[in-house]
Amino acid sequence: MQVPPLLHTFQRYRTLQTGKITALPIVILMPHSACNCKCVMCDIWKGNHNLKQLTEKDVEGLIDSLRRYGTQQVLMSGGEALLNPNFFRLCAILKKENIRITLLSTGLAIGRHVDNILEYISDIIVSLDGDEELHDTIRNIPGAFRKMKQGILQLHARRPDFRVTARTVIHRLNFRQWPAIIDAAEELGLNQISFLPADVTSEAFNRTNPWDEPRQHEILPSEDQLPELLDVLETVIKKYAPLFENRFIAEPPAKLRRIGEYYTASYGRNPFPYKRCNAPWVSTVIEADGTVRPCFFLPPMGNIHDQSLPGILNSPEAIAFRRSLDMDTNDTCRKCVCYLNLPPRARL
Repeated sequence: MQVPPLLHTFQRYRTLQTGKITALPIVILMPHSACNCKCVMCDIWKGNHNLKQLTEKDVEGLIDSLRRYGTQQVLMSGGEALLNPNFFRLCAILKKENIRITLLSTGLAIGRHVDNILEYISDIIVSLDGDEELHDTIRNIPGAFRKMKQGILQLHARRPDFRVTARTVIHRLNFRQWPAIIDAAEELGLNQISFLPADVTSEAFNRTNPWDEPRQHEILPSEDQLPELLDVLETVIKKYAPLFENRFIAEPPAKLRRIGEYYTASYGRNPFPYKRCNAPWVSTVIEADGTVRPCFFLPPMGNIHDQSLPGILNSPEAIAFRRSLDMDTNDTCRKCVCYLNLPPRARL
């Protein structure tokens, strides 16, 4: 049974005030630890030999907690979630609870699963790195763009209103192609595209340790390239003004400029952009091995194979962590590239 909307809103307020989770609108699941791309800015694929995946039993064991916390949306992330052979069985369990399912995908396998996607998935967010040539280069997969395009065309041939959006990480290897990326998004028939800078400092994305400085600078625009990056950014804002107005480009110009501010901050020229984020209070991440985190980037709190989800989220240590977390001083949060701010009254 779903939590009544008014009660859920109250519970979301209480969570923010007390640090104790009484509502959890969003849950991110990682059904499969491996990936079918070998992206230059991500190390997930380097762990493909050490496969882990969520099972039907794992998801069934979460249902009482999701009901209790009024979870409205589950994001299926990864790795590539579609690699889990029981992926759509996991989706069926969640769909019985009227939970909206968003799939984050490389896009390579969409065409093989059109029927099931249309039955179980509410919308898809694909990763887009450039025009066809550059996308394939960054993904290290020949034909990656073509496969993604074919899958999207198949979905839209069956259901023209099915929502497919894209996320693009802007970095050293593709910032010059920013306009071409927007053109490619239109070519693919996407509903929207959003942009963010590259994370080069955290232990996320299967990094056993944070990258050393030489590895960071393979992705980080060089200090000499910053003026060019800022020029390209302003060109995008001017050239694609109508696409900001109709929200095809998700971020308004002021927010898009934070990508430039983020990279200039990486060289000490200004503080990292201010972020209003409440992800640890409104969401949680459950990885393929059962590890539970407040978000993609912050340290683990426990594992669903050892404790219940409420026991993990509301342990004395977890509550104390949320109560003491200061986004302005926590180094991981200060340098975070991806953040969520969901006010209690906001609809998903």
